[in-house]
Amino acid sequence: MDALTSGAVWGALGAIIVANILLSGDNAVVIAMAARSLPPQQQRKAIIYGSAAAIVMRIVLTIVAVQMLQVPYLKILGGLALLWIGAQLLNDTEEEGEVKETGTMGAAIRTILIADLVMSIDNVIAVAAAASRAPEAYRLILLVIGLATSIPLIIIGSTLLMKIMERFPIIITLGAALLGWLAGEMFVTDPAIADWFNANIPHAHLIFGIGGAILVVVVGKWLHHRAARAEADAPMHNSSS
Repeated sequence: MDALTSGAVWGALGAIIVANILLSGDNAVVIAMAARSLPPQQQRKAIIYGSAAAIVMRIVLTIVAVQMLQVPYLKILGGLALLWIGAQLLNDTEEEGEVKETGTMGAAIRTILIADLVMSIDNVIAVAAAASRAPEAYRLILLVIGLATSIPLIIIGSTLLMKIMERFPIIITLGAALLGWLAGEMFVTDPAIADWFNANIPHAHLIFGIGGAILVVVVGKWLHHRAARAEADAPMHNSSS
């Protein structure tokens, strides 16, 4: 009981909550973008289910985060996956800001989980470090409590972002660019190649972050235009046959 009233325990819990507040922004972006591909009546469910599942996964990931970060090439693969997710999310939106309501709940939640897994590799280190300030016997329960508090933060943030995206469609492009930026940064911090980048390419984080953001937007727009051309050509082929 003494540990429960100690400053170390409460200090660690406070640090975990603050870290989650600061680190939940990118997760809210990807959840809002994925949910937009659903019919309006399913969007709120996707946000709630996706957020809750992402937090559970993050708890598990936090426990093994330090070991995972030492695996060579893991962050390179994660960065490539995040580039593709960003391009696909941008492809799911139409230029005039409307959304093709052809997505499914399962597909949206799957996208949320994959993106959260990729983006959390770095983020959970901060949470794990905050938990390490508490006595070892209390670290796991503090992680669970602290991470659980971020569920309403992500749900509220995702809901607000969807409303903003409906009014200002440019936010969708900026959200996809953010995912590309994160992917570029992940690439240059992989243990297998990080030392080479630090020694040979000044400001590698900035260069690859900008490059990743541009790549996602360009590929996402290209995928959208290709799909639009295919839809436009389909009636012509059907009528000719």
